[in-house]
Amino acid sequence: MGMAEVIGNKLIVMPVKGAYVPRLDDIVLGRVTDIGMSGWQVDICSPYPAMLPASETPMHRGRDSIRHDLRTIYGVGDLMIAQVIAFDRTRDPLLTTKGRGLGKVTSGLVARITSTKIPRIIGKKGSMITMLKKETGADIIPGQNGVVLVTGRTRDQERVAIEAIYMIEREAHTKGLTDRVRAMIVEQMKGSKVGE
Repeated sequence: MGMAEVIGNKLIVMPVKGAYVPRLDDIVLGRVTDIGMSGWQVDICSPYPAMLPASETPMHRGRDSIRHDLRTIYGVGDLMIAQVIAFDRTRDPLLTTKGRGLGKVTSGLVARITSTKIPRIIGKKGSMITMLKKETGADIIPGQNGVVLVTGRTRDQERVAIEAIYMIEREAHTKGLTDRVRAMIVEQMKGSKVGE
């Protein structure tokens, strides 16, 4: 079951549910589950456990860094924003945290939704995510794996943005969703200002 869209002579069906299958260059949010001799195992909410080699971190300094204690860079339980740099079904996905905006997450709230709903969070030409950021005042980073990071100046901004994300996930198949989400955010933000 899915939502169908016709673009030119193509019929594209976006599934309503499904497991996240990594693709090259995907931006994902993952949590460190284990530390090995030369890198970290990372849960990216996929059937495939991902690996972040030490060589793919900005802190890597050649062979000497292998002797360096990897726990000083990422510990078990740490959340990170990473990019998929290699994956095929014969080997687990490889990640990198080298790059702008990638690395350890130190603040914010996380929403976990079905990965197939991420395109709806982003919207056509980025319309939905732009509206969410503008109305809540929070920065929102949607991982292709269904994990969304929300960082605001206040907990209220973060809370309202998270509520909006879960509303989009629940009602992704309905028409007029952008307007309803905007109205909910405006109402919630009014309420949070009154309570200050």
